[in-house]
Amino acid sequence: FMSQIDDKLFLKIFKDNRRGYFKSFMKLMSRLGDGYVWAFLYFSLYMFRIKYAILYFARAAAAVFICIFVFLYIKSFFSRMRPYKKHDKIPIMYPPDKHSFPSGHTAVSFAAASALYFAGEKYLWKAALVLAAFIAFSRMYLYVHYPTDILGGALLGILCGYLGCRIVRKAEQYKRKI
Repeated sequence: FMSQIDDKLFLKIFKDNRRGYFKSFMKLMSRLGDGYVWAFLYFSLYMFRIKYAILYFARAAAAVFICIFVFLYIKSFFSRMRPYKKHDKIPIMYPPDKHSFPSGHTAVSFAAASALYFAGEKYLWKAALVLAAFIAFSRMYLYVHYPTDILGGALLGILCGYLGCRIVRKAEQYKRKI
């Protein structure tokens, strides 16, 4: 049932008119989802001597590592075919793996962005969330994910962001006791 809804929604929203600057922008957004932008963001926090930058980085790193292991397991479990293969489309960019659900780029992006929120950062998490949303949308735009792949990736990323923050907080508390 969900697959039918995904197919209809995907085909209705995404026509074959992928041209110009927006296409290039979406390719850039997708590449940013490879993880480099998040490492750069957290490194920049440290370089600009943002208070608690190391703690933000530790929490985000924990969230991202948890997320990678979980989404790889889920992808292999569901083995969902990518939309460009199912609908005989030529993707603008080819994905790094063959399975669609959940979107790994989306999951990692939302894990890194939500880690800022759960760590208590007051302002930067909003910009990170917007970037994560652009990365997520770009994955659909490029024909490599369905809407539910994106939704699943975002929910997984938020959960991993929360778990990463909780784990690092617990480790900090344990360290203080010693």
